[in-house]
Amino acid sequence: MIWEIVILAMIAAFLGMRLYSVLGNKAEHEEEMIATRLERAQQEADAEAQQQQPAPAAEAPRQDRPLATFSPAIESGLRDISAADRQFQLLPFMEGAKGAYEVVLDAFWRGDKEELQQLCDDDVYSSFVAAIDDREANGLTLDNRLIRIEDTTIHSAVLDGKTARIAVRFVADIASVTRDKDGNVIAGSLDDAIESRDVWTFMRDTRSDDPNWLLDETDAG
Repeated sequence: MIWEIVILAMIAAFLGMRLYSVLGNKAEHEEEMIATRLERAQQEADAEAQQQQPAPAAEAPRQDRPLATFSPAIESGLRDISAADRQFQLLPFMEGAKGAYEVVLDAFWRGDKEELQQLCDDDVYSSFVAAIDDREANGLTLDNRLIRIEDTTIHSAVLDGKTARIAVRFVADIASVTRDKDGNVIAGSLDDAIESRDVWTFMRDTRSDDPNWLLDETDAG
């Protein structure tokens, strides 16, 4: 009787091990298949979502100020200049024009012809030189101060062939004093700044490797 129980127990254990082996391997295999199918489905979904995403738009030309804020004539001129000179950017140009205004005025007041020649075209340079020579001939000197630049705006912009021309209106406060040969003040006062309005036109050959603009014309604004 005991032997029969032992034999039955051994048979049950053997069958249990076989059943576990078959079912366990099958379960693990099914888990691997399920995991593989889920992973493949996720990869396919990701690929499909990526394909449905819109392609990135082409990078628009950099504009540091919307051209729509200008009049149609100025807007057209700036676009023509930008097309002819791909390196042109309005904000750096305006900063350069503002700096040139300060430097040219200071050089003219001091009578520095050499510096003026580097910043102006021949016609403007000649007019500055004539004014300096006349001033020196009369023994006069200028003791002027640029107090502040209140405003700078584009007055006009045009592409003339390959030559770009941009006129800038400057509104500035300037204290002006004229002294005689003995240093006596004969006109003006450093205590009273007067508002000055000027329109200066700057030009540049868009084919040139030189990025600098020259002062091409000066007018009262």
